Amino acid sequence: MTIFDPGRGRIIDGGGHDGGGLLRLIGIGIAAFLLVILLFSSVTKVGTGHVGVLTLFGKVQSGESLGEGIHVINPLKTNNELSVQTQTLKESASVPSSEGLMMSLDTSLIYHLNPDRAAEVFQKIGADYENVVVEPTLRSAIREATASHTANALYTGEREMVAKQILDQITQELNKRGITVENVLLRDIQLPATLKSAIEAKQQAEQESLAMNFRLQKETQEAQRKRIEAAGVRDFQQIVAQGITPSLLEWKGIEATENLAKSANSKVVVIGNNKNGLPLILGQ
Repeated sequence: MTIFDPGRGRIIDGGGHDGGGLLRLIGIGIAAFLLVILLFSSVTKVGTGHVGVLTLFGKVQSGESLGEGIHVINPLKTNNELSVQTQTLKESASVPSSEGLMMSLDTSLIYHLNPDRAAEVFQKIGADYENVVVEPTLRSAIREATASHTANALYTGEREMVAKQILDQITQELNKRGITVENVLLRDIQLPATLKSAIEAKQQAEQESLAMNFRLQKETQEAQRKRIEAAGVRDFQQIVAQGITPSLLEWKGIEATENLAKSANSKVVVIGNNKNGLPLILGQ
């Protein structure tokens, strides 16, 4: 504010004090603004199923991994989030069998990042660890496992064995790098059409052979049963024949004749032609 003093014949400037206050207010505003920016830079959030790895000017701060939630950190540090949730990597590859035949194998790898070693993985491998380490390791394990088995075995009864072999190998390799393997699944195995037809024909022939063996075994058992039954009948007849003598037959004939003679019906008696011939009584 400018004032003219006629007694002194000069102009008095009264605005110097107000200008200093304005500068002070501007300085306070700038400081508050910087403080707010600093405060927001010091607060970081880690999402659900993730872990935060801190870096300072590009250097990983070992042992300073952050869990889920909100954290206050050095504003000069950067928070790098990595997922620790279960992930699935699907791989379709052409792999050789022990005979050198190429097959198409579909595989699923289920894994997750070890939270306690997230900083080590980020430092030594990087955030793209799936493409850098996990996928190449899976491909190598698949090829090594299938190369020790025949195509016929892979297509029929050894799939679980192959899956376990892949699981054991990839677990050993990835655990050393801070990645935990949960399971390996073989979704599908596709063989060349000619080989697949040959294997199916062989399986059908084996089934038919088993069915034939079963029928032969059944017929053999039935023949054995009939032989045992015939032997029993023969033994019975031999025992009965040994017990039937001429005297017994003659006595039984006499008994039968007496019973017929006692009957009240009219009869015709016919005498046998030998000395022991029994009379035959015919009813009228």
